[in-house]
This record gives sequence, C-alpha cells and structure tokens, in this order.
Amino acid sequence: MPEVTIHIGGRPFSVACQEGEESYLHSAAKMLDDEAQVLAEQAGRMPEARMLLMAGLMLADKTASIEDRISEIQSELAEREAELEGLRTMGAPEPERIEVPVVPQAVTETLAELAARAEALAADVEEKSV
Repeated sequence: MPEVTIHIGGRPFSVACQEGEESYLHSAAKMLDDEAQVLAEQAGRMPEARMLLMAGLMLADKTASIEDRISEIQSELAEREAELEGLRTMGAPEPERIEVPVVPQAVTETLAELAARAEALAADVEEKSV
C-alpha cells in the first residue's frame, strides 16, 4: 500500500492509499488545502485538528450545496422526460380542416357569358376600326 505525503494548510501529512489511488488522494488533498488556505488567511494560525475540522466542514457545505442542486436538476429532468413521453404517446394531431369557398356554378356560367360577350364586342370594335 503506497504512502503519500500531502500538504494541507502548509503542514505535511503522510497518508496511505490503495495502489493507483495516489492521484485521487492528491486531488482531494488539494481541495482540502484550498479550504485550509482560506481559513489561514481569515483566522491566522490555528491548531491542526481545528483547521482540518473547519476545512472539512467547508468542503461538506459545498458538497451538500452541489448535491441539492443535483437533486433539483434531476427533478427538472424527470419532469421534462415525463412531458416528452406524454407528447410521444399523444400521437400526431388531427389535420385541421380548411374549407375553401366554392364559386357557384351559376356565377361561373354568368362570368363565361360575360367573357364571351366582351370578346364579341372586342371583335366588332376591331372590325369597325379597320
């Protein structure tokens, strides 16, 4: 089991970890050290146990906040998935019926007669003008 030296709040600590977990340990130690640095800047030097406790509590608070946000996002996602499933099962909407007005046959015949008369008149005017 490898032993790794980490630094938190400017203090070295020897910690054992599983083989291959060294990079994870260094990453976790860096997060704890970042919180310890904030404490050191705000409160100055404090006993090691208190510094580690406070830094751990600060990380726990951040973690709890992130977990709450994840829960909110999971709820929103579940709502959206239910809405999407509802839309999928709803099927395609019925086609909308659009009625187009139809010109009555009598009007069509009358317009045809008027067009024929107009053409006849145009032909008469053309013959007389020549």
